[in-house]
Amino acid sequence: MDETDIAAEVWGTPEGQAMVELLWNPPAPSARGPKQRLSLDQVVTAGMEVAGALGAAELSMRKVAQHLGVGTMSLYTYVPGRDELFELMIDRAWADRRFPDRALSWRAQAEFHAHEAWRMYQDHPWLIHANLWRMPLGPHVLDVQEDLYRATLLTGLDERTAGRIANLVESHVFGAARSAVTDTSASAQTGVTADAYWDSRAGFWQTYYSAERFPAMTRIWEAGGFDDESADTTWEFGLALLLDGVERLAGQATGTGAAGV
Repeated sequence: MDETDIAAEVWGTPEGQAMVELLWNPPAPSARGPKQRLSLDQVVTAGMEVAGALGAAELSMRKVAQHLGVGTMSLYTYVPGRDELFELMIDRAWADRRFPDRALSWRAQAEFHAHEAWRMYQDHPWLIHANLWRMPLGPHVLDVQEDLYRATLLTGLDERTAGRIANLVESHVFGAARSAVTDTSASAQTGVTADAYWDSRAGFWQTYYSAERFPAMTRIWEAGGFDDESADTTWEFGLALLLDGVERLAGQATGTGAAGV
């Protein structure tokens, strides 16, 4: 294979490449024929509004078309289908995330990224239905990921470890947000709050629960360990433990103890 053949080679599948082009180089409105009523930007915005109002499970090309007041088939002029639209929506949502001050310590920058992720999931709860391991190769997703990788490399740890740390930070926030959003959604859909759910099963504690069988659980309960905490408090506690561990690891690698910067 000569250099001309290599230059002409296209990696991936036609469908995958088309999705990449939509993310990075969306087509401009055609200058020929009648003026298009919509734009790709409007379709993506409508998709986000539908998902925000009804949930990701209810997202469909038909419902987005109804939201826009157009025929369903007209949307396929802009996007191949529901899955591709969802990828565009994810990348758009990630565009809302801000970046930390690079003068801050690596830990402060990682914490900033984590809080921005948490805010993003609160603003766009439907994002919990994204696959964190198959994120769109979109400019906004990749810009955020690049900056978080840059921040974790400041630990001085090797590249593979820095990558794992960045992924752990994103995974931790995603998991916490998914739990919080799922519980809120369940309450809204069923009309049963979390407190009401547990109250309805209160007979379990008198019938089947025993301190002899569950001594550790009893000890923690008696000490107030199961008292209600806000979702914010819970995920931030986990983030602090995660980053404490990274600081110790970085300190061991440099021989300086716990590294704060």
